[in-house]
Amino acid sequence: MTGAGYAVLVLLVLLLFGGGFLLGRRTARPVRTSDVGTPVEHATFETLHTASLAAPPLRAGLTEESARKSARRLRSLLGTDALCLTDRDRVLVWDGEGDHHGKHVMDQVRGLLASGRDTAFHSDCDDLDCPLRWAVAVPLTVDHRVLGSLIAYAPRESAVLARAAGEVARWVCVQLELAELDRSRTQLIEAEIRALRAQISPHFIFNSLAAIASFVRTDPEQARELLLEFADFTRYSFRSHGDFTTLADELHSIDQYLALVRARFGKRLSVRLQVAPEVLPVALPFLCLQPLVENAVKHGLEGAVALPRDLNSARAGETPIRISISALDAGSEAVVVIEDDGTGMDPERLRQILRGEGGTSTGIGLLNVDERLRQVYGDDYGLVIETGIGAGMKITVRLPKYRAGVHGS
Repeated sequence: MTGAGYAVLVLLVLLLFGGGFLLGRRTARPVRTSDVGTPVEHATFETLHTASLAAPPLRAGLTEESARKSARRLRSLLGTDALCLTDRDRVLVWDGEGDHHGKHVMDQVRGLLASGRDTAFHSDCDDLDCPLRWAVAVPLTVDHRVLGSLIAYAPRESAVLARAAGEVARWVCVQLELAELDRSRTQLIEAEIRALRAQISPHFIFNSLAAIASFVRTDPEQARELLLEFADFTRYSFRSHGDFTTLADELHSIDQYLALVRARFGKRLSVRLQVAPEVLPVALPFLCLQPLVENAVKHGLEGAVALPRDLNSARAGETPIRISISALDAGSEAVVVIEDDGTGMDPERLRQILRGEGGTSTGIGLLNVDERLRQVYGDDYGLVIETGIGAGMKITVRLPKYRAGVHGS
């Protein structure tokens, strides 16, 4: 073998050895996240990640703050030089170059806001150094209502940008629709709570105050304690913050309510309470149990005759009404049972009430609570009611110990 041939052979061996060494290093080292996926997969991930970051602000609706927080992400999705978001009256945010264009935007999208149709236009900018020469504007609509517009700017006309702006605008519209649904849900819950508060009837308030007044002369200390209970009960019932509360707070409000009822009915009302400490922190819809206890009191004492002035003595022949309230630990759930031995109800009548056929003043508490439980936790968590004429009533409520979005306040 010649010297040249020998040199070539050595070079080939070195190349083979070096290639094997590098291949071994590559296969032996741990695979990093950046090594995984094709460029297309990586770009898809980046797009989805950017969209996920832009979504939360938009779930608050189309406002100046939500537009400011989401505009940069939206511009990144489009890869454009500038992006503008407007409502029907003004520019909410400008992100990118050429913000001097913002003063003309509302004139340029006036037709779009009226018709709801996409539009494209030349910027006609006098600044020779400004890169923004063309723009495409897309309406932001919810329930066929034009709420505003999304405008993307570029150096030149681009059919790709026009299609992309349309898709991004539709995605923004979906987020705004979800915001509308959230707002409608909140308004519905507030309306339901107002209905429950209206059920705390003037008769109950009047009777409670009358019972308190009856103790002013005979037992001033008792009257003072009842006034404090009444104040705390009404403060809790008419609070203005939070859709949810804790089982501990709800049971405390029920105890105050029953103290006021006992002031009226004395020994005729007997209450047994059994609570497992483990379930006290469990969150549940606000004013969820109090209407059920009020229902037990109402039906348990239905048909009662006028009581003697001595509210702490039971008239001969009057049967005491017993109410049992238990809140027990059941693994992943808390189980609340409210039971009375009162007059009960015809099961068919109960079914009518839970179908919303009970009228405006009948069974509103049962229907309201049943609907809210199903709305928050699903249909598997509606009220379970056992009753019959003359057989009293037993109401069972199951509450998951944890449910996303349900937090006591």
